[in-house]
Amino acid sequence: MTTTLITGGTVISATGSALQDVLIDGERIVALLAPGTTPLGPVTADVTIDATGKYVIPGGVDGHTHMEMPFGGTQASDTFETGTRAAAWGGTTTIVDFVVQAHGQRVQDQVALWHEKASGNSAVDYAFHQILGDVNDESLKAMQELIGEGITSFKLFMAYPGVFLSSDGQIVQAMQAGADLGALIMMHAENGSAIDVLVQQALQRGETGPYFHGTSRPWQTEQEATHRAVMLADLTGAPLYIVHVSAKQALARIAEARNAGQNVFGETCPQYLYLSLEEQLGAVSEEWGELEGAKWVCSTPLRSRAEGHQDELWKYIRTGDVTTVSTDHCPFCMKDQKEMGIGNFSKIPNGIGSVEHRMDLLFQGVKDGRISKERWVDVCCTTPARMFGMYGRKGVITPGADADIVIYDPDGHTSLGIGEGREHHMNMDYSAWQGYEIDGHVDVVISRGTVIKDETGYIGGKSHGRFVKRELSQNLI
Repeated sequence: MTTTLITGGTVISATGSALQDVLIDGERIVALLAPGTTPLGPVTADVTIDATGKYVIPGGVDGHTHMEMPFGGTQASDTFETGTRAAAWGGTTTIVDFVVQAHGQRVQDQVALWHEKASGNSAVDYAFHQILGDVNDESLKAMQELIGEGITSFKLFMAYPGVFLSSDGQIVQAMQAGADLGALIMMHAENGSAIDVLVQQALQRGETGPYFHGTSRPWQTEQEATHRAVMLADLTGAPLYIVHVSAKQALARIAEARNAGQNVFGETCPQYLYLSLEEQLGAVSEEWGELEGAKWVCSTPLRSRAEGHQDELWKYIRTGDVTTVSTDHCPFCMKDQKEMGIGNFSKIPNGIGSVEHRMDLLFQGVKDGRISKERWVDVCCTTPARMFGMYGRKGVITPGADADIVIYDPDGHTSLGIGEGREHHMNMDYSAWQGYEIDGHVDVVISRGTVIKDETGYIGGKSHGRFVKRELSQNLI
């Protein structure tokens, strides 16, 4: 097996940083060394990578992606091949994607379909969550079977009536099963029935543009659903993970539950930290006209900057009430996909592509003084691995762990978006991050001991990634 020595860099963990060399043997980390030597003398290796002046961090773990996800008569534009390649460009070495079970589908059949999509087509390692869009005796029984297969988290929806929405009674049943099995229940927390009424009222008033997607999903519908999910989890004893939280009021409710000792966790995404409703209002471009605002249509929606949601979310990252930062990567092209919503915002496929940019965007928060570099590693790498039962293998630089490592240049620069000199490798014909400038750069990405991206660019292969069989969550109190 090939041995690799990373020298001269500062190894950053969730708890601190130190000048250390990292020795890799094959696919695993075997030692962290004082710079240059060990008690046995100088270390030699087949390959030496000089990381002087740079950070050496665990490979990013994105706990929320949707590759090839069917939605609204189309599907996400990134395949596992294109999406995981983009992840590799941006320093993410493990994704957790969602297997989708809609009404009338059999859970096991959908799991087999997702394995078929991903196997041999992934540049980085991958794992699965399971969406339960049809909570019944058969799907509840399947939960135990899937845990044995390494799929240990199950997502429910309080939104999208007629497609994914589960009743409160169905949620209680799934949570009871989750509590019995030790499984993590994930929740899309928006009051879908109320939102449907507000959407129809907006369209009747002639409010048809992309901006009104957000105004018809107000923060109250997110806070209410979050409160309801928290209370049902308290009733059943199930651990609860609220996905893509965008409203400060919803996060305040999560923080309250956590302070009471409840196993409740909140996830947010880069779009909610940087983008806002104000950017959608009146957004017009030469290329896309009034559809320009559709770039930022996602659910939960962007929130008003004037109301202070973005600053509050950063605060909750610092306090730990935001447990992880994932992407909810669900990209759609403008041509033939987002265009479906011309004249009716409710037809715009909901989703933003960010899997390539999460590590950079959160590092900009370090540069701006919003979070520490240790917290950056924690929310992007370490805690996602722990949250989803991969810690010890993923999210940490320690002997015995998979050699998933990123060499990050804090003095580098990255220009996001489409165009010459800009970083964009997702399968999309636009960028939600056009024009963003990052004070940092992903230089080298190593996945299980193999360099898949270096200073020359992506050098990996689409069949490198492997399925990760997960354990139960390692992040519960």
